[in-house]
Amino acid sequence: MNRFLLIFLLIFLTACQQETSKKMQTYSGFALGTDYQLKFFAEEKLDLQAEIDSIFEVVNQSMSTYQEDSDISKINAGDTTIQVDDMFRTMFLKSKEIHQKTNGYFDPTVGDLVNLYGLGPKKMEISVDSTAIDSLMNYVGLDKVSITDDNLIVRKHIETVLDFNGIAKGYAVDLLGFLLEEKEVKNYLAEIGGEIRSKGKNLSSGKTWRLGIDDPRIETNPNELQGIVELKDKSLATSGNYRKFRYDSISGEKYNHIIDPKSGYTKKVNMLSVSVLADDCATADAYATAFMAMEIENSIEVAEKQKDLEVFFIYDEKGELKTYLSKGFEEVLIEK
Repeated sequence: MNRFLLIFLLIFLTACQQETSKKMQTYSGFALGTDYQLKFFAEEKLDLQAEIDSIFEVVNQSMSTYQEDSDISKINAGDTTIQVDDMFRTMFLKSKEIHQKTNGYFDPTVGDLVNLYGLGPKKMEISVDSTAIDSLMNYVGLDKVSITDDNLIVRKHIETVLDFNGIAKGYAVDLLGFLLEEKEVKNYLAEIGGEIRSKGKNLSSGKTWRLGIDDPRIETNPNELQGIVELKDKSLATSGNYRKFRYDSISGEKYNHIIDPKSGYTKKVNMLSVSVLADDCATADAYATAFMAMEIENSIEVAEKQKDLEVFFIYDEKGELKTYLSKGFEEVLIEK
C-alpha cells in the first residue's frame, strides 16, 4: 500500500473513532414562554445548565415584553434614558434590515396592535374596531424609531410600542448555538419552540439532523407530516396559523395570529405554514414572521431576492392545499 495512503487511512480511522466515542448529551426545559431542547455530542460531559439559564435571563431582561422591568418594557412605558445592551442593538439593526427587505412587513412596532387583539402580554380594554386600529396605526412603522451611537432608543412618537417577539426567540437559539461552539462542540441541534439551529450531524445515526414539517390541515390530518428536512449547518424557523387563530363571529371568517403592519388587521387564513432556512435562526425567524403577513405572490417575490434564504410555503387557494418550494429547500426535503 502507498505510504501516504496508509497515513491518510490511519488519520481518517482515528478521526472516525474519536467521533463515534462522543456521547449525545441533552438539555431541556421551559424558557421564553415555550419549551427548549439542546442535543449535542462531546467527548466529556459538559455542565451547561447555569450558562443556558443565563442566556435566557439576559434575553428576557433585554427584550421580554412580558417582564415589566426589562429594558424594552421600560422603553415602551416612556423611559428615554435606557441604554440598551449590544444584544438589543443587534436585534434592532437586524430588524431594520429585514423591515426594508420585506417592504415593511416585518415590523416590531406593532406591539400595541398585538395587545389590542389580546395576543400579547397586555389585553387592551378597548374594542377592536376601525377607529381603534386607525388610531394605533399612527404610531406603527420602524422608520419612526432609531438608535443612537450610545444605544439610546429614539421614537418619533412616545406611543410607539416595540415588540421583538418575532425575532428574539430565533436569536436566543443562535445564542445557545454560540455557547456550544465556544465549547468546541461541532455537532449539535438547538431548538426553542420549534425554531432550530444545527451544526454537523447526529452522530448516533451518522446522518444529518432531520426534522419533520407538520401538515397544516391539523383538524383532519393530526400528526401528519408534509415532509422531512435535512439540516446541513442551517437554521430553520417555521410559522403557522393552523394552531393559533380566531374566528370573526359575524362573518365566520378565520383569522391568524399575525398582524398585518400595513393595515393593522389580522390576516385571513391563506398562508397556512411558512418554513425558512437561513444561516442564523434570528434571520429565519424574522422572515417567517413577515411571510405569514404577506400575500403569497409577495412572499415568493421577496424570498427569491434573498439568495441566503430557502423557503417552503403551504397555502390555501380556494380551498385547495398548495405548496411552493425554493430550489434549495426542495434539495433538502426528503420523502416522509
